[in-house]
Order: sequence, then C-alpha cells, then structure tokens
Amino acid sequence: MAITASDVKALRDKSGAGMMECKKALEETNGNFDEAIKILKEKGLLVVAKKAERITAEGLVDILYDENSKTAVMVEVNAETDFVAKNEQFQAFVKGCLDVILKEKPATVQDLLNKPYGGGSGNTVDSALKDLVMQIKENMTVRRLAVAEGNLCTYIHNKGAIGVIIKVEADEKVLADAGFAEFKKNLALQIASMSPDYIVRADVPASVLEKEKENIMEKIKEDEANAKKPANVIEKMVEGKIRKFYEDVCLLEQGYVKEDKMTVAEYIETYKKQAGGEVKVAEFYRFKKGEGLQKREDNFAEEIAQLTGQK
Repeated sequence: MAITASDVKALRDKSGAGMMECKKALEETNGNFDEAIKILKEKGLLVVAKKAERITAEGLVDILYDENSKTAVMVEVNAETDFVAKNEQFQAFVKGCLDVILKEKPATVQDLLNKPYGGGSGNTVDSALKDLVMQIKENMTVRRLAVAEGNLCTYIHNKGAIGVIIKVEADEKVLADAGFAEFKKNLALQIASMSPDYIVRADVPASVLEKEKENIMEKIKEDEANAKKPANVIEKMVEGKIRKFYEDVCLLEQGYVKEDKMTVAEYIETYKKQAGGEVKVAEFYRFKKGEGLQKREDNFAEEIAQLTGQK
C-alpha cells in the first residue's frame, strides 16, 4: 500500500509524533492507522522511560475553585523547562488534572494518576501524562496536590509560580462583614510572600524543633568566642534563636507584610474587633513551583555535540 503525505500528516496530528516516525510506522503496518499508533506508543514509552530520570523543576501551580461545593483544589505539575509552562497542551493537562482532583478527591498523587482522565476516553491521568511527554518531548511529573473545603480564599502568584489556599472559620458577624473577603485575601498574600510552614507553635512537630535546636547548637559551637560563655548565657542564646525560628515558620507569629509594626496574630485581632465577631485560620496550603528541587543546568555545548554525533 502506498503511503501518502496526507496519511503521514493525519497520523502525526493524531499521535503528536514526528513526521518520519509516522511514515515508518505506517510503512511497517501497511497503512493501518490503529496498528501504527500502537507502534508509536510502544516506541514512545521507551522515550518516556529514558526521560524519567531528567530533572523537572519548572512547570505550573494551578488552582480550581467550585463555588457550589465550596471546594478548592491545587496541583503542581513539573517539567524540565519554563518554556513548557507556556505550552497550551501542558496547560490543558494541568487543568485536566484539576478537574479530576475536584471530581475524585484523590488522597495522593499515585491515587490521582490511576484515575480516569478526559471524560470517558479510556485514558488514566498517568497515560495522558505519558502521551504528553511523548508529544512535547520533555520529562514531566505530577508532584503534589491539595484539596480543601469550607470558607476559602485562593491566590495564584506570577502566572503559576506560587499557589495558596487558605481556610478560615468565622461566625455570622464576620461572614456578613463587607471587609471579610479582603481580610482573607490579605492572609493569602501573607502566606504567598512569607512562606510559613505552620499556623501556631503547637503545630510544629517535636522532631522539627529538636532538629532546629541541634542546628543552633552546632552553629554556636563553631564560634570559638562562645566556648567561654556560661551555660545560662548559651541557653538564652538558644531561646532567642528558637523564638526567631517560630517567627519565621509560624504564620501567626510572622510580621504582617502590610504593616510591619504588628504580627499576623495582631492583625487578626484588629480585624475581629472591627468586624465584631470571631475568626481563625483553620488550615492553609502553599505550593511554590519547583520548591526544594534541583534545577536543571543546561549544557548547550554538550547537547550540540550529541546532536552532531561528536559525542
């Protein structure tokens, strides 16, 4: 069977594979589209496996909020380069993940990957992700997700660099207050800019606090000037540094970004008096794209050498 250019183009449009790959697949299957797609997928899965070891620290954080159920979901999907975050197919996949999370409420990323994707297409999220890797030719991973229900505020910073969901509990007076929406937004901005890990001191795990004390003591010992200081002075030094640690990691102890003369706790108390009711932060989630991940270091000279067969 003669393979025409239009046949190759049709298979390319359907599979996302390269023109030469499509031509070879059609030739191998004597023009059978379904069999050609199977071959492309088999070859593509090998490509996916090879790319799986490559660093993914770019990508997008995105949020979907459903007014009817008062539910917000957030996901971070990573890719190798920032350029991919602008790709329409990648963005559509992120939105698709959010739709699945909102509908299915998966507890973990692995749970999400096993869920159906694309409205009865037979795909799972995992298979849709692998298809996207084959088409865009970069490694991609779904890194983390969050689901929150209740009285919420969501915020996306810098087109998907940072995402925040905050949940507050409030009485009827606060819920009816005209300034309530702005109050929640201010807290979301605080979390986005100051990156707290916990709400109050009691939320800090004992293991985290113990590790911080160990780090403080190590730094104190590194300074020879501290060797002659009495134990009670060293103890005061540790207490001071732990206090600063709490101010960094606990939301309510942080300095309020819009008024540096008060803490977030003081800002909340000021608002409560203004609204005449009770309100508290119940939980929050903050995702920063690629946070804690090793960044990819491109070596263009090496890539060119590989492409030209010099390496």
